[in-house]
Amino acid sequence: MVGADLSGANLTGANLTGANLTDANLVFARLKDTNLFAADLSGADLTNAVLASAVLYGASLRYTNLTGANLFAADLRGANLFAADLTDADLRDADLNFANLFDVIWSFTTCPDGSAAFRNGGYCSR
Repeated sequence: MVGADLSGANLTGANLTGANLTDANLVFARLKDTNLFAADLSGADLTNAVLASAVLYGASLRYTNLTGANLFAADLRGANLFAADLTDADLRDADLNFANLFDVIWSFTTCPDGSAAFRNGGYCSR
């Protein structure tokens, strides 16, 4: 599904374990409770996507646009978020343990503990 246009798709509860969604368009997609264990979403556009309670354990989200995404209670343990854009994303109660957060954009992101990460060096702790 490399480069697939899944904008607005309802994939709630789907099992996409190991799926290759590199460069996919998932703008406004509904991925609530979706299993994306070890999936590759590198370069995907997940602007305003709903990923609440999704399993993204070990997933690759390198250079992924997660602007405005709802990641409430998402499992991001061990995920690679290198250079991902989390502007205005909601990470409340998300699990970021062992995630690669190098070069992440944290602009106005709601952190797992409910605090806000703002521009100018702000970030969320694990």
